[in-house]
Amino acid sequence: MNADARSGTAGSGAARSGAAPERTGLDRRRFLGAAGAAGLAAATAACDTPGDGPTETATATASASSTAAAEAAERRLPGNADWRLRSTGPPDAVEGYPDRVSVLPGEKFGLHVSTTAPGFTVSAYRIGWYAGAGARLVWRSPPTPGRRQPPGRLIDATRTVRADWERTTEVATEGWPPGAYLLRLDADGGHQRYVPLVVRSPSARGRTVVMHAVATWQAYNTWGGYDLYRGEDGAYASRSLAVTFDRPYTLDGAEKFLVYERALVVLAERLGIPLAYTTGADVHADPAALRGATAVLSLGHDEYWTPQQRANVAAARDAGANLAFLGANTCYRRIRLEDGAPGGARTVVCYKSAYQDDPYLASHPTLPTNDFRQPPAADPESPLTGVLYEGYPTDAPYVVHAPDHWLFQGTGVRAGDRFDHLVGVEYDRVTPGMPTPRPLEIISHSPLVCNGRDSHADSAYYTAASGAGVFASGTMRWVEGLMAGTGENGRNHGLDARTGAFVTRTTENLLRAFAEGPAATVRPRPRDNVAAVYAT
Repeated sequence: MNADARSGTAGSGAARSGAAPERTGLDRRRFLGAAGAAGLAAATAACDTPGDGPTETATATASASSTAAAEAAERRLPGNADWRLRSTGPPDAVEGYPDRVSVLPGEKFGLHVSTTAPGFTVSAYRIGWYAGAGARLVWRSPPTPGRRQPPGRLIDATRTVRADWERTTEVATEGWPPGAYLLRLDADGGHQRYVPLVVRSPSARGRTVVMHAVATWQAYNTWGGYDLYRGEDGAYASRSLAVTFDRPYTLDGAEKFLVYERALVVLAERLGIPLAYTTGADVHADPAALRGATAVLSLGHDEYWTPQQRANVAAARDAGANLAFLGANTCYRRIRLEDGAPGGARTVVCYKSAYQDDPYLASHPTLPTNDFRQPPAADPESPLTGVLYEGYPTDAPYVVHAPDHWLFQGTGVRAGDRFDHLVGVEYDRVTPGMPTPRPLEIISHSPLVCNGRDSHADSAYYTAASGAGVFASGTMRWVEGLMAGTGENGRNHGLDARTGAFVTRTTENLLRAFAEGPAATVRPRPRDNVAAVYAT
């Protein structure tokens, strides 16, 4: 969210054809690619470089074909609609956390569980379409002895709460397909809670990458009485300066995933496009995590990024990967990830307005853990996303501005059509005068009031020099909109079935186009209208 105390603002008909123009022969990009491939082949032949011959190419092709077949078979499997919780019980009834935020298929992870019951079981559900069931049971543990583990301990220097529980069991993921998983803890007596886990894909090549916002999940996790917004007394001044993955999540154990991410995963799986799964922490750690991706999806609430994650996402765009920002307040907080046992990121550091108190800053003066747009290393998110975060809270209709944009094809919308409550609770807008990619097309322009101030939220679309298309929804409720009218997500802000149909069709258009390759080569380019929209 924008203000450190979560209040105020940060500052001041018929669709166009979705087909690309018909090509005869090779265009310049394809010609250069063909020429480059021919040159590489000649160099390979001259140098006799091992590993690049026809046998290896055929093997890679066969492997890709086998993977695609396995994924198609997975999506045809029957699901298990019983994945939902029936009773969470008291907060300490059963809760747990994994010692890794993600694993590769076949890797093991430790599970740390505390329960007041004498025993429990673990059920691993992979989230997907599965003919409407929403998940599939991939693995279930045998009955496991339970114990109540000690309360968390507070690290005074950063007011970080760590559980530091003993490992209860080790889980092997042999045979688990890549995907987003909910591990359901079932305590004897019936109480249940989730533990989220991502089984990440070995490669992003040729795939749409679903990038789960694990740092943001943790930033808002109040387990032990502290998160990055407030301390045990409810005050901003006593907030954590660093939070750790070595503790459970509060409430049902997976609130941020269920509200802001799950519905998009289900839709993308239903469409059958090639998918890869990762987390922001993994994109931070590995510059190759997005190599060869056709698209990268940032989901409904993806606020906390490291500079490395941002650089790697920008590099993917500049290599031709399409980007979709399906929320608001994206890439707003600049963080540092610190590793811990058994390996990988375990701590999210964000001092915010107290960034000068961070001892790390003395030797790394360009890496403050404050808002990206703030000095001493001001770098607002808009050059990447096309939009700028402005405020919280708001609740407003989403208003269509460019009904003939290809993203709206098949929705039947007209200019000025409104979808109540779709803009909120935080919003982004195109901000003239701030760094903004051009040409950029504003396709929705929604009047709103935030803390007594009149403004607008914008959905925007631009294309990069690489041909990559970049879409930003401008509202944190976009993924929630996929559930509108379904009964999921409780009252869901009053979003209705008409809104659900609109958001779903628009997102389908986006995912299908972005899966084809650089969007500028397969869909019309943006018509820059920023000056016209903001002329009045």
